[in-house]
Amino acid sequence: MSFHLSSSPSSLLHDPYPLCNLLSVHPKSTPRSFFCSYNPNSPPFNSKNLLQTSHVSIQEALPQETQIEKPKLDANSPGSGSKRYAWVNPKSPRASQLRRKSYDSRYSSLVKLAESLDACPPNEAYVSDVIAKFGSKLFEQDAVVTLNNMTNPETAPLVLNNLLETLKPSREVILYNVTMKVFRKSKDLEKSEKLFEEMLQRGVKPDNATFTTLISCARQCGLPKRAVEWFEKMPSFGCEPDNVTLAAMIDAYGRADNVEMALSLYDRARTEKWRIDPVTFSTLIRIYGFSGNYDGCLNIYEEMKSLGVKPNLVIYNRLLDSMGKAKRPWQATIIHKDLISNGFEPNWSTYAALIRAYGRARYGDDALIIYRQMKEKGLELTVILYNTLLSMCADIGYVDEAFEIFQDMKSSGSCDPDSWTFSSLITLYSCCGRVSEAEAALREMREAGFQPTLFVLTSLIQCYGKAKQVDDVVRTFEQVLELGIEPDDRFCGCLLNVMTQTPKEEIGKLIGCVEKAKPKLGRVVKMLVEEENCEEGVFKKEASELIDSIGSDVNKAYLNCLIDLCVNLNKLEKACEILQLGLEYDIYSGLQSKSATQWSLHLKSLSLGAALTALHVWINDLSEAALTSGEEFPPLLGINTGHGKHKYSDKGLAAVFESHLKELNAPFHEAPDKVGWFLTTSVAAKTWLESRRSSGEVSA
Repeated sequence: MSFHLSSSPSSLLHDPYPLCNLLSVHPKSTPRSFFCSYNPNSPPFNSKNLLQTSHVSIQEALPQETQIEKPKLDANSPGSGSKRYAWVNPKSPRASQLRRKSYDSRYSSLVKLAESLDACPPNEAYVSDVIAKFGSKLFEQDAVVTLNNMTNPETAPLVLNNLLETLKPSREVILYNVTMKVFRKSKDLEKSEKLFEEMLQRGVKPDNATFTTLISCARQCGLPKRAVEWFEKMPSFGCEPDNVTLAAMIDAYGRADNVEMALSLYDRARTEKWRIDPVTFSTLIRIYGFSGNYDGCLNIYEEMKSLGVKPNLVIYNRLLDSMGKAKRPWQATIIHKDLISNGFEPNWSTYAALIRAYGRARYGDDALIIYRQMKEKGLELTVILYNTLLSMCADIGYVDEAFEIFQDMKSSGSCDPDSWTFSSLITLYSCCGRVSEAEAALREMREAGFQPTLFVLTSLIQCYGKAKQVDDVVRTFEQVLELGIEPDDRFCGCLLNVMTQTPKEEIGKLIGCVEKAKPKLGRVVKMLVEEENCEEGVFKKEASELIDSIGSDVNKAYLNCLIDLCVNLNKLEKACEILQLGLEYDIYSGLQSKSATQWSLHLKSLSLGAALTALHVWINDLSEAALTSGEEFPPLLGINTGHGKHKYSDKGLAAVFESHLKELNAPFHEAPDKVGWFLTTSVAAKTWLESRRSSGEVSA
């Protein structure tokens, strides 16, 4: 079939057949509906196929009065003739070139018109003048292209009114929709909503594209609740949201804190295989992270990858933040590597999330590497990030590193140390027993206008106790009372811990402090230290009342210290009594375990004194089982001390126990393939226990 191509670009808009071919990929295809192809999450239309997606009927012949008479062509000259059209074979390459050239020319002129309208003052006369000077008559699809390419929210409504009056379009709603897109570009939801009201007043019925534009505008403006409101209005106007809109609402509901609806839509999206954009996946990760479902965050990440959706930097940063909250630094490392391998450059938020993740998990070396990378790239740290690093250093004993970070913070010029900064420094120096540095940090804290908190004074008492400066401990305690601060369980636990490090002749100075801070604790300590003669069961009753009065987060620390105090005072019977009380309260759970192949003693969570007491009780139990009851031992017996060491000590429990077991001549030896374990055979254990009984040894 042959057809004619107009020699004038403008004639393409009033000869239906050539235009139909211009808009078709294949001669038999039909133009797509504006609504079917509309995507509220897509960037503003900037391609030249807008005419394809418009619902304006572009295959119908325009009214006769709108057609422009073509000049007749002279058969003997290129500029004139007796025919209106030149015949071109539609299958020839020239036909395609002419179609493209004519379309490009028309589209370019409409884009220039949009630019002129954007630049003109927001005045009806100016707008009308610019349109009148366009040079050729505008048609309905021209109006769509022009408004779609505009960006000025002040002149766009005037252009819309002018075109509505002059063109009398058959589908006014399309012009309103593309005008709303202008407001969306400038993130002006208020103007979009005002235009919607104007539509209703003019009797124009909104369609799906109207609502998707309003919803996407609300999302871009950071107003998810308004997006939800517009979405929920759709049914009342007879509009049914498509999958694209529903997928976008997962993000809107999630940001509006309607988690149940967001997750419900997501379940439906997975079932019906909707296309979900990265922004929505990011919101889902935020939802799961906020609820503490960190496995859910990782599942979303894996689903993204399986669907071929590429995570953006926001998603990576959100995942890193979630893994930090979950205290899963190893997964943060994996995600960071994925980020790099996928070609992303870490930004400030990436580094901040990594510092938080490594800092919370006390991955000191990793956190310091990220810190130095930030400094190399000239990125500034906030007070919170500096404090995260300092708190981490205080917990793992990185003294020199903490000093470096503190000095950098003071010289940064962007943030000043706050109360928490000084608290971390004083805690660090106190745990190391560096009295002069701790006191200097306290003075600097006061000079900066911060009063010491109970946390700071607790650390200072610990520092003086480690240095055995008992008088300074008492002075600091009196300062706490003078400041009107009420001692809490941790403060009293610190006083108790100081007593375990204090020479026997000076413990009396601290008993008064303990009695003032916590009378129940004072009574128990006094009964231990001053060797008060009391009726049987009285000590246990007082100790039980003490346990009932303190929180579960400190009860093991209290009992550890009380047992340590007993061991220091050589009161093994009282130590065993406190240990038994801890077992009855299930504070010391899982100390002993038995299987067909091995009996074990687990000491990892105990202080040295409590561990020695537990060993004494276990050896007595073994003696009773093997020598008195005749019970058979399993092939192996083991003691598990753990393989770590205290962060502020050169020795761990394993090193101390190795020496103690040698003193006892016990046949337990450190296992080469199980760090922190001391093992022996049943035969060796029985032989040793028999030798102890024969020699009359009764304690470990």
